[in-house]
Amino acid sequence: MESEKLTLRNMQELADLIRQYDYHYYVLDQPLVDDGVYDAKMQELIRLEKNYPHLADAYSPAQRVGGEPSSSFPQIIHRQALLSLDNAFSQEDLKDFDSRVAKALLQYDYVCELKIDGLSIALIYENGVLISASTRGNGQVGEDVTSNVRTIKSIPLRLLEPIPRLEVRGEIYMPKKEFLRLNQIKEEQGEKIFANPRNAAAGSLRQLQPHIAAQRKLSAFFYEILYLEGAGIDITSQEETLRFIQQAGLPINNNYVKAVSIEQIYDFVQKSENERSALPYDIDGVVVKLNHIEDRNKLGSTLKTPRWAIAYKFPAVQIITKLLDIEINVGRTGIIAPTALLEPVSLAGTTVSRASLHNFDLIKEKNLLIGDTVMIHKAGDIIPEVLRPLPELRSGYERPIMPPVVCPACGSQALRWEGEVAYRCDNINCPARLKESLIFFASRPAMNIEGLGPSLAEQLVETGLVSKIEDLYHLTEEQLTNLERMGNKSAQNLINAIMNSRQQPLSRLLTALGIRHVGSKIAQVLASHYNDINLFFNLEIEQLLKITEIGPKIAESVVFFFNAPRNSETINNLLEAGVNAKEASGTQKTGPLTDKVFVLSGTLDNYTRTQISSIIQNFGGQISSSVNSKTDYLILGDQPGKKYQQAVKLGINILNEAELEHLIASCQSQQT
Repeated sequence: MESEKLTLRNMQELADLIRQYDYHYYVLDQPLVDDGVYDAKMQELIRLEKNYPHLADAYSPAQRVGGEPSSSFPQIIHRQALLSLDNAFSQEDLKDFDSRVAKALLQYDYVCELKIDGLSIALIYENGVLISASTRGNGQVGEDVTSNVRTIKSIPLRLLEPIPRLEVRGEIYMPKKEFLRLNQIKEEQGEKIFANPRNAAAGSLRQLQPHIAAQRKLSAFFYEILYLEGAGIDITSQEETLRFIQQAGLPINNNYVKAVSIEQIYDFVQKSENERSALPYDIDGVVVKLNHIEDRNKLGSTLKTPRWAIAYKFPAVQIITKLLDIEINVGRTGIIAPTALLEPVSLAGTTVSRASLHNFDLIKEKNLLIGDTVMIHKAGDIIPEVLRPLPELRSGYERPIMPPVVCPACGSQALRWEGEVAYRCDNINCPARLKESLIFFASRPAMNIEGLGPSLAEQLVETGLVSKIEDLYHLTEEQLTNLERMGNKSAQNLINAIMNSRQQPLSRLLTALGIRHVGSKIAQVLASHYNDINLFFNLEIEQLLKITEIGPKIAESVVFFFNAPRNSETINNLLEAGVNAKEASGTQKTGPLTDKVFVLSGTLDNYTRTQISSIIQNFGGQISSSVNSKTDYLILGDQPGKKYQQAVKLGINILNEAELEHLIASCQSQQT
């Protein structure tokens, strides 16, 4: 008992320390420690909470990872309406606003804040603990996105002080750097990209799986107190509001100024517009507010907008140029993407002559033709983008843009899988993707060739020592020692690692080949059913669909891959180089549950997922990650997700933990 008290105290101290780290990093922008120290403290807290779950605090910094997906967003009625703002587009509009204020007030001042281009959010804290987060919605009713907001590191789950009741409004946004990273990933995966950081932030927050929100690295700024109870102070101005919010532990944007004249406001507007491209987040204007709460109360609000504030919107930075041609390139993952070649033009401080068009669906959607006069801008102040053509300026000599039939780098057939927007080259030896193919082929889940990382892969490709994956198995020590940072010992170690990889099982080879939709788990499933690679050359989609884990997309991808002559050539060359192409048989156990497929949903009291999976497999059963018509049983634990709803819909047998234990006992008696 005493030891648990010490453990609990240790957990509380770690949680408080990490909260201080988060406050200084996200709110004050003054990191106290480097990332290594922070990560070590966080991992220690995670370890303690895992080992002592009954002592864990649901609002500790380690409890940010999203759990089961939500099936929908419940509605939340806002205590106070979240109003929108009237817009100003010129200095004259600001003067008109100021004139209206002057009619009601003799003396007043303003606070000018950057208008973050994100998604409005309202938070509720009770006794310092975050209990609710909701979108603006229609201003009166919003969506409950608490589970997703809990994953955002800049938003504290517990305030620095246990304020009885605090409701605040702010803006959730996606940093420009994260926006670029996310769109790059989506392009590489053949998915539709986000149009701008605001679109990306909204899409990340308003989706049903909190772990996805956690991966998106959203952030937030807060600027308004909607309700305050029990703090013991009276907030009288916007300056005091921002200070109080920050002292409570929430992040604010420090780029604000106090102004007493339209000239001072407009100076800040122009300065902000000039510097917007250098900011790490996207802004689309400046918000001008009366500083003092008493003054705001005198002016009041309409049903939709406050009379004491206005949003100055920056003009869109757009310019006209010519679409001269289309260049088609192959990315490092095989995505075939079009790039617009433009007549050079100055845009937002840089000369723009190229712009990504992302995919051919987008070209069709925008009705673009080669030779068009087009309007362009910079998405998120960063990426040159073709907005639209100006068809009224067409001469009749414009040409249509056709999607590719073959890969421009290697001549292989250009593929487009159902449900994807991108065309791609799936030739593992395509020169455009060879470096990435080589890195993946040598990775730990694949052939596990230790020492062959990105730097060496790049040298092997650039020097011509490897022009096809199979060339790996013909490298010599002498060739390797001529490479940068490669001595005799390193060369010998790499040769040994390459030679040892020849003995990897078929499942590793299937993973390494980079077949679309086939990761290490699916590769193991395939190898357990067809334990010789030669069997794959004659497979049909219908045969593969009989396997529990194999759906139509995977089956189609596997059959297409093995029917492609270039892939057959690569595999034959690997076999000639001595690479193993078989899987040891007898890995699938038989027993009372043979051919029965189980899916787990929720948390069990007496078993971990690993334990129950092992028990079922020992009795010959199979574990699947998704519910479908092939599923025999759903094992139901606490807090189940959408799998439970799907199982009910399909009429799948559902076992609770007691029924599962009865089934296990029955299986044990059959084996004895």
